Amino acid sequence: MNRCKKYTKRSLWLTALLLTTFAAGCNGNSSSDSAPTVTDATPADTPIAVALNNKVVATFSEAMDTSTIDTTSFTVVGAGEPPLTGVVSLDAASNTASFTPGSSFTADTLYTATLANKVKSSSGIALANDYVWHFTSGTTTDAVAPTIISSNPANAVTGFVLNGNVSATFSEALDPATVNTSSFTLRKGAALVAGTVVYNNKVATFKPANNLVANTLYTVTLTTAITDPALPANPLAANIVWSFTTGSALAVGPAAVNLRTAGNFVILTKTGITNVPTSAITGNIGASPITAAAMNNITCTEITGTIYGANAAYVGSGTTPCFKGTAPDNTLVANAVLDMGTAYNDAAGRITPDYTELHAGDISGKTLVPGLYKWGTNVLINTDVTLSGGPNDVWIFQVAGNVTQASATNVFLTGGALAKNVFWQVAGGAGVAIDTGAVFEGVVLAAKGVTVNTGATVNGRLLAQTAVTLIMNTVTQPAP
Repeated sequence: MNRCKKYTKRSLWLTALLLTTFAAGCNGNSSSDSAPTVTDATPADTPIAVALNNKVVATFSEAMDTSTIDTTSFTVVGAGEPPLTGVVSLDAASNTASFTPGSSFTADTLYTATLANKVKSSSGIALANDYVWHFTSGTTTDAVAPTIISSNPANAVTGFVLNGNVSATFSEALDPATVNTSSFTLRKGAALVAGTVVYNNKVATFKPANNLVANTLYTVTLTTAITDPALPANPLAANIVWSFTTGSALAVGPAAVNLRTAGNFVILTKTGITNVPTSAITGNIGASPITAAAMNNITCTEITGTIYGANAAYVGSGTTPCFKGTAPDNTLVANAVLDMGTAYNDAAGRITPDYTELHAGDISGKTLVPGLYKWGTNVLINTDVTLSGGPNDVWIFQVAGNVTQASATNVFLTGGALAKNVFWQVAGGAGVAIDTGAVFEGVVLAAKGVTVNTGATVNGRLLAQTAVTLIMNTVTQPAP
């Protein structure tokens, strides 16, 4: 009798548990559900000189509950000012919430935008925490139409890979709600190609639903329906149209890291560039937020390109024709540094590596095919390394430690592989050290510094979040 009572109680408990779990799942609150996140914001976090007539936009990772997004859950406040009044709206197609201020920003003011964690997805899951970001207004309004600063593929390219995405990088942030399959199209002849359009941090991407057809001409069109987030909005000045022709190959490896405006620099740092002359640098260099004087020991005779500074303090050898340090130039390099951080996070955030802890981090003498590589250690190059692949293939090396290349060693690219498609994301405290007479290939994205020792050669980019040290080196930006 007692045994029957015991099992009856257990049965009732199990039944209640199952019913509770089932009900939670039906209400969208099961433990497998995750909180929505903010994937992009305009203005982005920490930019300076934001136009006075911008609206504030946030893009979510999934569909959101409109009833939870209003002027109490989405606020914008200037330092020392009451909260801005305005109108909040949600665009369901792009999963973007917009705060449209009732008046312009105050000039030269730090603003804080907040999405409270009572904002919920359409399945009823709230943000894990308040999402807060900051930006500083400038002194002017935005009346300039956005332009395209680069595209992939470029106009008239031949041999484009069949599994490639088509993208355009813009001169400024866009209103995400205006970037969609109506305003960004791909055609094979007169026929529309099926696909999806995504927008993130100045980059619009068309992702075809299927591989493209070999040896075929395609046409890309971006229409004037695309606008920036200004009030009133500035549309593209005219439809932008370009064409490309596919080849017959598929790209191997992960998608390339989009460097955005950081890709306009061969060397870019936050804390300066030191140099023992004479070096030979091809491409633009810059440093921000440190003063431009932190690049003084690179002279204009050593660079084929422009030196961009956070201010006008560069003096070099006393002649400065290669230097730009006006306010727009200061903003340009500051934003490039932000894009460098975005690119670093992109490379570091790639998941499902093809190779993990390969050769325990010692890749000396090895041949590496395209792919995503991940190490929780240092990476050592004590003898020549070969990267073997085609011109469309991509390598991303995620390194938790440092990268050390021994003297007189080479990173060889074979089979048509290109330095622009090789990315070294290095998280270690010492960063990257390229020793005397070595030859290095690829784009460095370092959380710390890069040291290039006497006579070493770099074909790529050195993008470091601390300093870059040169000693009589040749540093050349990669071929496009």
